[in-house]
Amino acid sequence: MRTLLTVFAKEFLENLRDRRTLLSALLFGPLFGPLLFGLMVSRMLEHSVVESDVPLKITISGGQYAPGLIRYLEGRGVKLTRLELTESEARTAVRSGGSQVVLLVSADYPALFREARPAPLLLFADSADSQTRKIADRAKAMLGIYGSGIAQLRLEMRGVNPLLGIPVAVNEVDVATPTGRAVVVLGFMTYFVLFALLMGGLYLAIDSTAGERERGSLEALLSLPVARSALVGGKILATCAYMCISLGLSLTAFVCVFRFVPLERIGMSANLGLGTALKFFAICLPFVPLGATLMTLVASFTRTYREAQTYLTTVLLVPTLPIAFASIYSLKTGSSLMFIPSLSQHLLMTSVLKDEPILLHDVLVAAAASLGLALILFMLTARHWRRETMLG
Repeated sequence: MRTLLTVFAKEFLENLRDRRTLLSALLFGPLFGPLLFGLMVSRMLEHSVVESDVPLKITISGGQYAPGLIRYLEGRGVKLTRLELTESEARTAVRSGGSQVVLLVSADYPALFREARPAPLLLFADSADSQTRKIADRAKAMLGIYGSGIAQLRLEMRGVNPLLGIPVAVNEVDVATPTGRAVVVLGFMTYFVLFALLMGGLYLAIDSTAGERERGSLEALLSLPVARSALVGGKILATCAYMCISLGLSLTAFVCVFRFVPLERIGMSANLGLGTALKFFAICLPFVPLGATLMTLVASFTRTYREAQTYLTTVLLVPTLPIAFASIYSLKTGSSLMFIPSLSQHLLMTSVLKDEPILLHDVLVAAAASLGLALILFMLTARHWRRETMLG
C-alpha cells in the first residue's frame, strides 16, 4: 500500500506540473463540451421559438384561379408572392433557392372546384433542405385545414351533418412531464459527461506508460524491488484522481450553463441542479476505474507517446458506442442492461434527468459490473507488466 501511494503521489504531482497537458485534460474537455452543448441547445430553442412566430411565406402561381384560397391564406397571415410560373419554372425556382416553396394552381382548378371534385394544387419544395421542409409542412397543414373546411361547408349545403364525416375523434393526451420532454434535448448530455471523464485521465495514462518508456525512465522504475501490481495500481489510481476531477468540473459546468438555457419557453424543464450533479457523480464513479484501467492497459502495449495517443483516441470511442445504440433503439432502463458498462450509466443518468425513480438494485448491479470488469483489466495489466517485454 505504501508503494502504491508513493507511485500515486509521484504521478499525480508530475502531471500537475505539466500545465499544457493539465489545461487540455481538465479545461478543454470538461468545460468546452458543456459550453458547446449549451450553445447548441440555446441556438436550437431560439430558432424553434422564432420560427413559430415568423409568418409563412409562399410563392403562388395561378392565384387568380383560386380567389377563395388566396383570401383564406392572407387572412391567416401568410405572405404571398405572386408569380406566373410553369411547372418546370417552379421546379427551377425551388432548386435554385429563388423561392423556398411554390404553390401552383392549375387552370382547371375553378371548374373542378365548382363541380365538387378534387381540385389540383401543386406544392413544390426541396425535402433535402430541412428549413424548406419545415415551411412545406406548415403549408400542407394549412391547406389541409382549408380543404377540410370546404368539405364541411359542402355537406352542410346538402343538409348533411358534417360530423358524419368524422367517425372517430382522436384527442392526444401527452403524459410526459416537463423534465421528461427536456430529455429529448438533454439526452446526448451523458455522452459529453462520459467523454470528459475519460479525457481527464487520457494524458496521464499515456505519460505514465508510453511516456516513461520513451523517456527511458520506465526501465529504472521496473528494476526497483517492488511488486509490479503496486506500480500499476499507483499509476491507475492517479489516473482515476484526474478523471474524478474532470468529471466534477464537467458536471459543474453543465449545471452553470443550463441555468441560462431557456427550456421553459417551449414547455420543458431541466432537472439539472446540484442534487442531480451529485447523483450523476455517484453513478459515474464506478466507471472511473474501468476507464483508467482500460486506457493504462492499451497504453502499456505501445512504445511511443504518439503511438499511445493514436490507439487511445480510438479506445475513447468504445465506451461511448453503447450510448449510440441506446439512442437508435430507444432503450429504456432495465435490469438486464445494467450489466453493460457505460450503457448502464447512460440509462441511469437519463432516468435521473427525467426525475424518474431508479432502483437501488440497478445502481448496485451497474457499479458491480463496472468494478468487476475493471478488476479483470487490472489483473491483465499487472500480468503484462510482470513480463520481460515491458523492458524491451
